[in-house]
Amino acid sequence: MEIMTSFFNICYLRLVFLRLNTYMGLLIKNIKGLVQVEEKPKLKVCGKDMSLINRISDAYLFLENGQISDFGKMADMPCKFNTSGNTDIQMIDASGKFVFPSFCDSHTHLVYAGSREQEFTDKIRGLSYEEIAEKGGGILNSARKLNETSENELFNQSMIRVNEIISLGTGAVEIKSGYGLNLAAELKMLRVIKRIKETSPLEVKATFLGAHAVPAEFKDNRKKYVDVVISEMIPAVSLEELADYIDVFCDKGFFTVEETERILMAGLKYGLQAKIHANELDFSGGVQVGIKYDALSVDHLERSGDAEIEALKGRETMPTLLPGSSFFTGLPEPPARKMIDAGLPVALASDYNPGSSPSGNMKLVMSLACINLKMLPEEAINAVTINSAYAMGLSETHGSIAQGKVANIFITKEIPSYEFLPYAFGSNLIETIILKGKIIN
Repeated sequence: MEIMTSFFNICYLRLVFLRLNTYMGLLIKNIKGLVQVEEKPKLKVCGKDMSLINRISDAYLFLENGQISDFGKMADMPCKFNTSGNTDIQMIDASGKFVFPSFCDSHTHLVYAGSREQEFTDKIRGLSYEEIAEKGGGILNSARKLNETSENELFNQSMIRVNEIISLGTGAVEIKSGYGLNLAAELKMLRVIKRIKETSPLEVKATFLGAHAVPAEFKDNRKKYVDVVISEMIPAVSLEELADYIDVFCDKGFFTVEETERILMAGLKYGLQAKIHANELDFSGGVQVGIKYDALSVDHLERSGDAEIEALKGRETMPTLLPGSSFFTGLPEPPARKMIDAGLPVALASDYNPGSSPSGNMKLVMSLACINLKMLPEEAINAVTINSAYAMGLSETHGSIAQGKVANIFITKEIPSYEFLPYAFGSNLIETIILKGKIIN
C-alpha cells in the first residue's frame, strides 16, 4: 500500500511539474501602440517606403508556443482571449505603453577579451586609428588579449555583454570572430559564439572573420597569411560547422580587393555566404567586391559616394551603417540620406566591439541615426528591425509583428509616442523583454 501511495505521489508531482512548466499563451492588451505590424511580411524595406511604419493603436497581441499568434485592435479582440478564470493565458496590461519587435543587431564583435580604454585616451590626445594600430593597438591589441584568455573565461566575459544587450531590447545578433588571427584562437572564438547560441535566448548568427587584420608575424608576407586563412582556417571552421557567414575587412591598411576576392571565393566553396567590412577608412572597392560575390550585407560605408550607391541599386546586398562607430571614432558619417533617397534599403547595427564602438545599445544607434545621419524615426525603426533582420538572413522569422514570426518583442514604459524612443536618447525606456514568447524580465 505504501509503495502504491508513493507511486501515485510521484506521478502527481510529475503532473504538477509538467503543468507548471507547460507554456501558457501570453496576452498583451490595451497596448497604446503596436509598432511594425505586417499582414503580409516583407523581406526588406527600400527607399521612400522606409519612412512608413504600420502600427495599431489600442491594440492586443497574443503569443503562443514561442510565436506571434494573433494581434489587432482591442475592439476586435476575440472572446476566447478573456483571461478571467483562464489559467492557460498569462496577461500583461500595456496601457500607455508601446510594443516593438526586438532589435536585430546584424554586426557585432561582442566576443572579446578585456577592454581598450587606453586607446580611448589616445584618441582624445589626437592619435588616429592608423597610428594606434601602428603602435600595437587596435585589432592586434585585442588579438593578444584573446590569445591569453581561456575559452571558459572568454565565454563568461561575453555572456555579460550578451545579457546587457538583451536588457536593452536586442533579440537577434550576429557575432563575428576576428580577434584570434590564428587557427586555434579563431576556433576558440567561434566555439564561444556557438555556446552563446546554445545557452542564450537570443537568436545568434556566427561570422568567420579571420581576415580582420594581418598579424604582426605576417607583416612582411601578407600573401602567406591569406593562404593560412584559405587553406587552414576556412576548412577547419567548416568542418566544425561553426559559422554561417564569412567576412573580410576590405579597406585601407587591411585587405585589398584582390585578397578579399580570394578569401570570399574560398568561403563560397564551403557554403559560407559573404559579408563585408567596406569603405570605413577609404574608398576601398569593398562595396563593389561585396556585390560581385553576392554579399548579404556590406557594412560601415563611411566613405561612400555616387559610384557605391549606383552599384548597390537593384541588388540583394543590404547596406548596413554603424553610426556608433563613426560617432566614437570621429570618422565621417555614412551618407544614409543619399542612399535612402536613391531608393536603397538601409540597415543599422551597433558594431559592438572594444575599440571603435564599445556599446551594443540599439536604441542609442537609432538616436544617432536620427541626429547624425538625418534619418526619420520611422526610417530608423525599419533599419533596426526588418532591414537588420534581412542583413542576418532572418527577415522571414524576425524583425516585425507578423503571425508566425518568432515572439521576440519588448514593451516600453509609458511614453507619449513611438518617436519618443529615439528622441529620449539617454533614457532607459524598455520595461519588459519577451524572447521566444517567454518573459525575460
